[in-house]
Amino acid sequence: MEGLGGDINKSTENKSTEYKIDLDKNPILVFWEVTRACELKCIHCRAEAILSPLPGELTTSEAKSLIDNLREFGNPLPILILTGGNPLTRKDIYDLIEYATKSGITVSLSPSVTPLLNKEAITTIKGLGIKTISISLDGGTQKVHDSIRGIEGHFEQTLKAISDLVKEGIKVQINTTVMRYNVTELPAIVKIIKDYEVKIWEVFFLIKTGRGTKAEEITPPEYENVSHFLYDASHYGFIVRTVEAPFFRRIVIWRKNELIPKKYKPGKLYTELKENLKRLVGDPMFQPKSQTFGTRDGKGIIFVSYNGEVYPSGFLPFKVGDIREESIVDIYRNNGILRDIRGARFKGRCGICEFKDICGGSRARAYAKYQDLFEEDPACLYSPE
Repeated sequence: MEGLGGDINKSTENKSTEYKIDLDKNPILVFWEVTRACELKCIHCRAEAILSPLPGELTTSEAKSLIDNLREFGNPLPILILTGGNPLTRKDIYDLIEYATKSGITVSLSPSVTPLLNKEAITTIKGLGIKTISISLDGGTQKVHDSIRGIEGHFEQTLKAISDLVKEGIKVQINTTVMRYNVTELPAIVKIIKDYEVKIWEVFFLIKTGRGTKAEEITPPEYENVSHFLYDASHYGFIVRTVEAPFFRRIVIWRKNELIPKKYKPGKLYTELKENLKRLVGDPMFQPKSQTFGTRDGKGIIFVSYNGEVYPSGFLPFKVGDIREESIVDIYRNNGILRDIRGARFKGRCGICEFKDICGGSRARAYAKYQDLFEEDPACLYSPE
């Protein structure tokens, strides 16, 4: 899940157990893309962000109505993730954060690292009650990160922002998108996460949408290898989650139970990543912290775009509603597409897989590949018996 906020340090498994969430009725996370405006030029940007806001952004009044509507879900209220673009470019962002937190809604923020994320802004954000911020780090070296972000010097700016946030007592989540260009950088990113005392690592597996259509994916066997590596990384004291890679949960189950089928044993890439991880950060020292709760696009997650259109997730450009026309509660609970997603009515291997409830494949990747969001996930290597 991208940018889980508020109780981000708790696993979603614990949150679900504690509150007994019925994911057919209540999402855990509502992502709101408050704007498409952003100063960065990331090569994998889902939103294809531009410098200026697009026409049709929700007004302050409409935004507050959305926040009011979220309360109609009832307890437990979903966590509201303010994303973009760069949410800090929106002039009323602090007013909206304050309005939501005073309404009893937990808010998390996913800003871009730009001059707007300065010490004054960090102090203001903390004062408004935001406990968690997610920051993108797409390389363990300046060369790779800056190339992906499109801004020279951005790597050092990002490390400083992480340090400033941690010093202010805000929990930091690092978001990393895995692609061909940066896959070997993952152990170096783990070192940064440990050195800077980051609490969560959320790893995005590339979806060919937005600017990401031009970025190169890794292969299904390599995705499998990376998933095994991420399980190893979860032994170093921080939570590891994935976005658009729900098959990671299958790997976690196999590894925890030491039941990896012989033909799915990890290979050369995993060995390389594992050896570099040990060289950089030493031996594992904690019990694994890996998410296995069965959320997916449209199940426990819903996305509201800058103009009020609603999608199963930010990476799945299949419109299921519009908050200017109907309540977010009605859309989430009653839309037929979302109900079919939650009912795991999938095709191909995903439809017959014994892991389809806890995994279910990436609906966004299926749509990007086949223009059918119910097709099997082409990045998953596993073939059900």
